[in-house]
Amino acid sequence: MFSRKIILGSIVWGLMFGLSTNAAIANVNHDSSTTQFHPMEQPLTIKAAVTAGGLTLVCLEIWWFLLSKRKS
Repeated sequence: MFSRKIILGSIVWGLMFGLSTNAAIANVNHDSSTTQFHPMEQPLTIKAAVTAGGLTLVCLEIWWFLLSKRKS
């Protein structure tokens, strides 16, 4: 188990970095709009194929970790 010193140190580091980045995010200039990125329309078949592939991988992972082990 972790020692109390390590846990408290990680909490302090997390708070320090979490609170310091809020000021930087608040100072971002949102007035300038960039035209670098444009939305791309993708065909429905590609969207369906990517979704089906992702669901297949998730189901395979669940099967691998839960059902493929021999019951002892």
